[in-house]
Amino acid sequence: MHPHLFTTPGTAGFAEELDAERTRQIARWGDQRHPDGTGGPGTRQQADQARAHCQHLADTGGIDWRSILLEEVHEALAESDPAKLRTELVQVAAVCAAWVSDIDRR
Repeated sequence: MHPHLFTTPGTAGFAEELDAERTRQIARWGDQRHPDGTGGPGTRQQADQARAHCQHLADTGGIDWRSILLEEVHEALAESDPAKLRTELVQVAAVCAAWVSDIDRR
C-alpha cells in the first residue's frame, strides 16, 4: 500500500483494486500484446457526436457518468497517434476512478 502516492480522495483504493484486477488478468491471460485498433473510419465523427451529446447534457443539467465515460472512450477510439491515445486512455481511467469514488460515497 502506498498512501503517499495518491492525493485525491478515493484514488488509492481504486488503484489498489485496479492493480489486483490487472494481477488477475495477467494470471489468466499472460502479458498480452495487441494492436490498438483505433483511429478507424468514422471514429472521429463518433467522438465528435459523443462530445456534443455530453456537452448538451451538461448544458441542460442532465449529465451522467455514462455519457462522460462514453465521450472519453470515443475520443480514445478515434486516436491513431499512440501518445494521444495514451493521454485519452488515462482520461478514461480517471473518469472510471471518479465514478467509482462517487458510487463509494453514496
